[in-house]
Amino acid sequence: MIFGRLKSAGLLCAVAAGLASTAYSQSTPPPKPATTGDVSDALPDLLELEAFGGVSLFAEINKGLGEKFIDGGTGGGRAAYNFTRYIGLEFSYNFSGNHIDLAEPVAPGLPSFRFYEESHAASLDPVFNFRPRGSRIQPYVSAGFGFINFIPTKQALDFATNPATVAIYNSGALHRDFEPAFNFGGGVKVHLSPHFGLRVDVRGNILPHNPTFSLPNYPDGGVYIVGKNVTTGLDATVGLVFYFGRHVVPVVATPVVTPPLTAGEITGGDGTLCQGKAISLHATTTDPANHALKYAWKLNGAPQAADGPDFSFTPNSAGDNTVQVSVTDTTDASRTVTDGPRTIHVEEYLKPQITSVTATPSTVSCAADTNGVHSAALAGTATGSACGGNLSYKWTVSEGSVTNDTSANATFDGSNINFESGGQSQSKAIVATLTVTDATGQSATGTTNVTVNCPPQYKRLPDVVFAKNSPRVNNCGKRILIDQAAQQAGSAYDILLVAHRSKDEKETLTVVRKGSKTPARTLDEQRGLNAAAVLMNDSKTCATVDPSQIKIDIEGTDQTSTPDPGLCGTSALPSQKERKGQMVTEADKERRVEVYLVPRGSQAMPPASKNAKPVPEPVVKALACPK
Repeated sequence: MIFGRLKSAGLLCAVAAGLASTAYSQSTPPPKPATTGDVSDALPDLLELEAFGGVSLFAEINKGLGEKFIDGGTGGGRAAYNFTRYIGLEFSYNFSGNHIDLAEPVAPGLPSFRFYEESHAASLDPVFNFRPRGSRIQPYVSAGFGFINFIPTKQALDFATNPATVAIYNSGALHRDFEPAFNFGGGVKVHLSPHFGLRVDVRGNILPHNPTFSLPNYPDGGVYIVGKNVTTGLDATVGLVFYFGRHVVPVVATPVVTPPLTAGEITGGDGTLCQGKAISLHATTTDPANHALKYAWKLNGAPQAADGPDFSFTPNSAGDNTVQVSVTDTTDASRTVTDGPRTIHVEEYLKPQITSVTATPSTVSCAADTNGVHSAALAGTATGSACGGNLSYKWTVSEGSVTNDTSANATFDGSNINFESGGQSQSKAIVATLTVTDATGQSATGTTNVTVNCPPQYKRLPDVVFAKNSPRVNNCGKRILIDQAAQQAGSAYDILLVAHRSKDEKETLTVVRKGSKTPARTLDEQRGLNAAAVLMNDSKTCATVDPSQIKIDIEGTDQTSTPDPGLCGTSALPSQKERKGQMVTEADKERRVEVYLVPRGSQAMPPASKNAKPVPEPVVKALACPK
């Protein structure tokens, strides 16, 4: 509907322009411009002031209760400054009064809600004229941005906040609404006299958000306006324009004398200049007469093909180069000047070189040596050339890890290097390599060595697994203790026994011997003592390990280490038969004693051991060799 009205308003503009043109032709024409100077400044329309009036139309919001501005009148003023012959900048203000009609009633039988508001609109718009400043008829287009302040009248506010009205319409929140607006349109301006004219303008308005006047945006039992809807409007106005300007004073023409060329210099080629890279230069000679110029460049005395103000060349070697340029007027060869000569120095490119690579200290310890130093500071020194650009660094190691590896100074960490378990000291030579690369992609490498030493390591054997609520070491467990732990220990290892029980087992058991009850011990303690007895109480079925080589750690239900039941947790060893009730399966894997071989004198204890103590020899001896 709005754009249909735009067509009608456009027709109105055309008719008004025709009438105004006729009126202008019958009036006194504006004074002729002076014979010299800018003729556009000889016409009095640098500044325009306009008073206008017309109609204001808005489209209906077809959502909710249907917000609709009832068509009304508008009036205001504009001030424009025409800073070029075709473009001006205009400030516009207009006032209009409209009824706001919510087309749909709040409830059947109730009249629709209506109130009166005043709109105050201001905008700043560039104006693009199709004919130069001073023309009798000036069609134009314009678009810009501004704001509209929608203000309900006092009578509207009094009505909306009246208790009786609020009870029916819930309209007490009614308030002013300030919204941004885009406008676009055009029209025609006609000089009726040098200082007075007529203007017809048709302007479309686009509001990204329709005014809601602080009313609810959704149904809540009263009036509401659905928000965030694009709203369009139309203003069609006719105005009276007053023009202001100045006249150019005629200037007596003087003979034209062509000034000489203004010699300049050769610019560009700044900073570090390198062989193999293009160097761009520019001649700054100027011609006050603005004639076309021809340039003749020379490099080291040899003519070059370039004939414009810009010249570039790529030097193949380092050293000094001489550049100059002769500049000639193409219409008058007698007007010639020379820029230069200028000396251009080219630097030599040198590949990067590494002067030193060091590691401090050069010997570190593995993670098992908790008292040792595990890291080394890596440092590299390198040089490059000005033509090579900035240097980048990259460290790599044959094993282990490096932090800050893209800097000249990095840190090597040997704590994550793997060593074989065993009772022997071990050592690894790690190669640290530094690669330095310049901006051209050329690189150099250097190396240094870091030795990582590792003391003897502990060994873990399969767990001795027990039947539920039983401290007895079964045949499978004895084979682990006798055939593996006792035989491998020798004089190089201590044997560490870490005893556990599962959460679904009894904490303590009363041990009955020879008709009397001995003091109760925890189930995991009894398991550890019985395992120690198998190792040290010599008999046909037990081993003869020195008690000083045995340590026990009682850990209760602490299962921080991963169970390793071996064959004992799946079935009895094929060659061994178990007593009834002593056979174990995977379900018994947490009912266990962990078995470790720890190098004698080593401080590297397994993580599972929290409180290892020497075996209580008298207590274990009293147990004899468990059956």
